[in-house]
Amino acid sequence: MINEVLRVFRELEKKDFRILTGIETGMKHFEWVPVEDLNKYTKLPYAKLEYRLKKLVRSNLVVRTFQPYEGYQIYFEGYDALALNTFVKRKSINAIGDEVGVGKESVIFEAVKEPELAIGDPIPVIIKFHREGRTSFKQVRRVRDHLGEREHFSWIYAARLAAQREYGIMTTLYPKVSIPKPIDQNRHAIVMELAKGSILSKTKVLDPEWYLDEILRQVKLTYSLGIIHADLSEYNIFVAEDCVQLIDWPQYVTPAHPHADELLERDVSNVLNHFYKKYGTKRDLEEVLREIKSEWKPEAGDKAGKEIAGEAGEEIGTETETETDFEEDIKDDFEEDFEEDMQG
Repeated sequence: MINEVLRVFRELEKKDFRILTGIETGMKHFEWVPVEDLNKYTKLPYAKLEYRLKKLVRSNLVVRTFQPYEGYQIYFEGYDALALNTFVKRKSINAIGDEVGVGKESVIFEAVKEPELAIGDPIPVIIKFHREGRTSFKQVRRVRDHLGEREHFSWIYAARLAAQREYGIMTTLYPKVSIPKPIDQNRHAIVMELAKGSILSKTKVLDPEWYLDEILRQVKLTYSLGIIHADLSEYNIFVAEDCVQLIDWPQYVTPAHPHADELLERDVSNVLNHFYKKYGTKRDLEEVLREIKSEWKPEAGDKAGKEIAGEAGEEIGTETETETDFEEDIKDDFEEDFEEDMQG
C-alpha cells in the first residue's frame, strides 16, 4: 500500500496534490466525485485535468468509474500522499522508512525529521496512519464512541477524526504523563517521537515490581487528569531502563463515560494479569483501583475531562466536532494547497 505511495511520491507535482485535495473535498458530498466538479474545485483546464487524473489512476492513488457517470475517489494511498505532503511542507518529516507496526486500525512507519538546530542529528520519529474506515463503516461506528450518532460519514471522516482525537489527547497529556511526544497531525496521520525501549509483551524486565509500580503510577496520574486509557495492556506499554511509556490513545474515555469503571478495571486487570502470569507478581485488584482513584477530584476532574474531550473530539453529551467542522477542515486543506500552487 504505502510502498506504492512512496514509489510515486517524488514524481507528484503541486497540481496533482490539488486534484487529490479536490477529490477529498468532493467526497464529502459524492460517493464518486464528478469530473465536472473536479474541474470547478481545481480550476484546471479540462485537458490538463484529464491528463493528470489518468496519471493518478495509473499510480493507484485514485480510483475511477464511468458508471453512471465519470467520477473519482481517493482511497488510503491517495490520502497517505496528501498527509505526507503536508508533513514534508511543515518539515515535520523529511524521510520515511520501513513499516514497524500494523494493526486492525492503523499502520506505523519509521521516519526522520530535521533537527531544530542545523548542527544536530536527524530526529527519529514514527508516523501512525489511522485506518478506521478500512473495513465496515457500520462496524467502525458501532465500536467507536467518537463517531456519535452521525448518520453519514466516510472512511475519510472516520480515520481523520480518530487521528485528531488521539493527537488531541496526546498533546493534552504530554509531558505530564509518560507518552511519546506528539509532533504533528494531518488528516488521518500523526507524527510522534519513538516510544522508548521495547514493547512490554516481548520484554523480560529484571525488576518486575518496579515496572508494575511505575505503570500503575502512570495510570493513576492519567486518571487524576480525568482520562482512562480504555485499551491498556502489555501490547501498548513500552518499557525502557528507567521509564515506561503508554501508547495508543484513540479509545480513551473520561470518568463521565457510562462504562468508565468497567474500562478502568479492564485496563488494570490486563496489566496485573500480565505481571502475575509472567513474573508471579501479585496485587489485589480492588486495592489497586482504590489507590488509582484516591487523588481523583470529581468536580475538577470532570471539568478537565470535558475540556480535554472538547479539544480531542470525544462525544460525552456535549457538542463536539460536527460534520460541518470536518468539512471546514477539508476546505482549509484545499485552500491552503490551492493558494500555495497559485504562488508557486
